[in-house]
Amino acid sequence: MTQKLTSIRERLKTLDTEASDPAVVRDQTRYRQIMKERSKLAAIDDAGKQYEKALAELEDTRSMLSQEKDPELRALAENEVSELEKKVEKLKSDLDKLLAPRDPLADKSIIMEIRAGTGGEEAALFAADLFRMYSRYAANQGWTVEVMSENATELGGMKEIVFSVAGDSVYEKLRWESGVHRVQRVPATESSGRIHTSAVTVAVLPEMEETEIEIKPEDLRIDVMRSGGPGGQCVNTTDSAVRITHLPTGIVVHCQDEKSQIKNKAKAMRILRARLYDLEEAKAQAERSAERKSQVGTGDRSERIRTYNFPQNRLTDHRIDLTLYKLDLIMEGEMDELIDALVAHARQQALAESIA
Repeated sequence: MTQKLTSIRERLKTLDTEASDPAVVRDQTRYRQIMKERSKLAAIDDAGKQYEKALAELEDTRSMLSQEKDPELRALAENEVSELEKKVEKLKSDLDKLLAPRDPLADKSIIMEIRAGTGGEEAALFAADLFRMYSRYAANQGWTVEVMSENATELGGMKEIVFSVAGDSVYEKLRWESGVHRVQRVPATESSGRIHTSAVTVAVLPEMEETEIEIKPEDLRIDVMRSGGPGGQCVNTTDSAVRITHLPTGIVVHCQDEKSQIKNKAKAMRILRARLYDLEEAKAQAERSAERKSQVGTGDRSERIRTYNFPQNRLTDHRIDLTLYKLDLIMEGEMDELIDALVAHARQQALAESIA
């Protein structure tokens, strides 16, 4: 721990030197990167100083206790030692979490794909509900949401919706949403009041820059067509919809939400880069590939990471055995308790692996 803190403090000095360089100040992109890194390292440094101060106080108090003869003063010192031990333990735990290795993609923006699985129209309606939930949570976090592609139903559901989320620590917080989400409720289309079970799949992909994923023009087949809406309605009368096929992998991306062909193509390329990166990672790391398959699965109701039980107002995340009886609030975007628990669990695992 001491070595890590020393390294962080040396890095802070380097960043301060760079930030004072006029050339860096003129390069606003580089300057923002430096200040963002500095802010995170400074938080760790502050936590380290609090821990070191409390540890020094504990050692001093223990030293005084070992030399004290007066019974009353010894009792006071023993009580102080006990309180300081609790404080040191808490500060060390907080510092360990901050020092746990972060995923290098933690601060990436994401592309999220929600697809209706088992359950027909009810699954599509729940897919729309999940999109609304994530959108409201993103708004609470100060993030930006942009719809990239959607396939709506006539009843207001979503067979599929693809959207991006941009902001601080987006991937770190939302990456654990990948998987099958099972819903138990009485559908709006159900007249007899019977509870139905449906499933929706969610995939979370880190969004990659053009410089991070190389796509050769000759590897693409780009088709343009007229956009169509629910029920075959014509959205517009120009060939604005774009379908891009990546020939080497067979990945197909279709975008038609924008009236501009150029904008639809740009969105399709962003989705394609994210999917290609995900494919590369799956090949490079068998573990991640297996994890993603188990999370996303086929959309069958028997495969699930989370259950949303509306009659009981209950949400259960089966990966960390967390149950919350506030589903109504969560569906309104109040997801902090759930997301924080998942992130904390992941950090504890990362810390355990780094120590092992």
